[in-house]
Amino acid sequence: MPPPLGHDDSCLLTPLIPATPPLPPRATARLHPLPLLVGALFATYYHLLVAPAPSYYQSLFLSLGSNDTAAAHLRALTVRPHLAGTEANALAAEHVVSTLSSLSFPTRVTPYEVLLSYPVRRSLSLSAPGRDATAFALVQDTYPGDPYAAASAEVVPTFLAYAASGSAAAEVVYANYGRTEDYAYLASRGVNVTGKVALARYGKVYRGDIVKNARDAGAAAAVIFTDTKDYTPGKAFPDGPWMPATGVQVGSTFKGVGDPTTPMWASSGGCERVSIAEAMATDDMPGIPALPVSGRDGEEILRLIGGDVAPEDWQGGEGAPVYRLGPGPAVLNLTYTGNETIATIQNVISVIEGKEEPDRYVILGNHRDAWTFGAADPNSGTAALLELAERLSKLQTKGWRPRRTIILCNWDAEEYGLIGSTEWVEENRAMLTSRTVAYLNVDVGVSGSGVDASATPQLDELLKQASKKVQNPDNGTESLYDMWMASDSSQIGRLGGGGSDYSAFVQHIGIPSVDMAIGSGYAVYHSLYDDFTWMEKYGDPMFRRHVVVASIWGLVALRLSDEEILPFNYSSYVQELENGAVDINKRVLGMPVNLSPLHKSIEQLNRAVLKVDSELQALQTWKFWSPSQNDPLRVRDLNDRLMMTERAFTEREGLSGRPWYKHMIYGPSLYNDYGAEVYPGVDDAIQTAKKANTTESWQSVQHEIHRIARVISQAALVLSGGLT
Repeated sequence: MPPPLGHDDSCLLTPLIPATPPLPPRATARLHPLPLLVGALFATYYHLLVAPAPSYYQSLFLSLGSNDTAAAHLRALTVRPHLAGTEANALAAEHVVSTLSSLSFPTRVTPYEVLLSYPVRRSLSLSAPGRDATAFALVQDTYPGDPYAAASAEVVPTFLAYAASGSAAAEVVYANYGRTEDYAYLASRGVNVTGKVALARYGKVYRGDIVKNARDAGAAAAVIFTDTKDYTPGKAFPDGPWMPATGVQVGSTFKGVGDPTTPMWASSGGCERVSIAEAMATDDMPGIPALPVSGRDGEEILRLIGGDVAPEDWQGGEGAPVYRLGPGPAVLNLTYTGNETIATIQNVISVIEGKEEPDRYVILGNHRDAWTFGAADPNSGTAALLELAERLSKLQTKGWRPRRTIILCNWDAEEYGLIGSTEWVEENRAMLTSRTVAYLNVDVGVSGSGVDASATPQLDELLKQASKKVQNPDNGTESLYDMWMASDSSQIGRLGGGGSDYSAFVQHIGIPSVDMAIGSGYAVYHSLYDDFTWMEKYGDPMFRRHVVVASIWGLVALRLSDEEILPFNYSSYVQELENGAVDINKRVLGMPVNLSPLHKSIEQLNRAVLKVDSELQALQTWKFWSPSQNDPLRVRDLNDRLMMTERAFTEREGLSGRPWYKHMIYGPSLYNDYGAEVYPGVDDAIQTAKKANTTESWQSVQHEIHRIARVISQAALVLSGGLT
């Protein structure tokens, strides 16, 4: 029976992964050598001629994909809207638990009490001299024949989570995408934002940064609209895949990570907490009232804004009114009341215990909670995870058991600020840092065609190799790799942004990680229309793309869990670090900054990479002449170094001013939580120094360069396995 979905203290006492049993006392009797020799010869014969190689099970795994299974899981998960903390999301968790438990995988729910945000009251009206006030409905319309029209009544009204409660009535200023450079342009044109309502469009940066930038510019409130230029360039849903006129992108504005009331520690039972008022008063919260609106409402506001004409790249699409900067004469009267409350969230954790190395973990994760129905975000990924799990169960019936433990995780409350995954990582930090081989994330599993993949660099080559084994879902004559390399997104991205659940694994504790998807961006994101019908008509009509996501996800997991020597390649990392150093050099030319410590540490890491490459070659040579096995202690030592090198890129104190982010190589941009930065601490310091241009500010840049040089040197020592 699966564990109950409530908080059961007894389950906390029973580990999912049993402790290693104590070794029996050593025998004192003398053993005859002949039986030992026969046993060794039998073991060698079995491994060579009887036991299937990992590649056999990998091929079998790829052959077991089921479009119907993926579609059935997605339909079941998206029958109702299921926002974190709601009864519908608890039912979705039950579906995940039931599926994984039916496969005989030990499965449990790990609950946390966290701060979530819901709307209580919203209103927005537009007025101008000589014109009656217009009250916006703030409703996303259903369409004739919508099979989810009745269920749509359960959708939480459009809002921005954690926006400050309050009211504002003021002239409107148009701020383009709401970036810092947009507000700098307004200031250069003499447009005063102080006390005004800032109107910005979704796009280039995280919505939490849009609101924060408005606050920092002095705005009394912010409104964000979905511009038809960016979200409806073609036919709108249901006649096409694009955002309908009343569609609204909702979402969180919290710039932190995890439960806001337990910063830097886990939200476990009876834990220390800051008050809700203290949590809402931090700089990670928006601090002003804010609302999202549709493209139609955004254009209505823009028609009444006067002032100078906005630049060409600030304008809308064909048929849109002329966008002007303001302020006024349009006036917006905005009221928002939110309910910030402690609610229960539920992570689902399932384990397939490893045979030879049960204390080494390969973790697969996807979140379950959605702002509305969540067909693409995130339940295309959830459906792929469950389809993948069913394939692994079938492998078990064929004799497979992973060498290392595989853990399947279904996170909750990701949409509010990566909360479920962050709390779990914080609670299990010591175990995870000492035992985790890699974390493999899928969020929006399917949203269209093409491949979108990001990784820490030592996993680049593994991703490419795996994609060559998986068929292109849209063209059966070529591989996924062929489609990937022919696309505009052929480069592997990096995991510095805060966009999904890999954040805690990479940026907080330094776990090698991957994030992958089929498709990159889609118009009905975070809106009412992200439902099963949209997916069935436009996202993945045959559900082949879901199967492909599960295939490459599972294949990477199988290689990491089953291969004797971890398939890591740190050569890409060296190149990445060198490229980052070149970029820094360009930005500090003529300034009193010395990059020699950084170059020296990168060369040190390069020597360690060459040493490991020679060790791998020696082990492969030994394996050729003695196929039965490599020296297990030698293999374990090498694997531990490959696994732990990523941890060495973290520093206990974290980024300056952002201590939760421990990774010195990858982290989010200070001005865009979605944006990934190489050397984020140096980037922060350079931006500050260019504004202040003081001796002290450039000394801070030099200090940050020394910090990253030190962690790279530490990584080199770990990888080479030596002491100074």
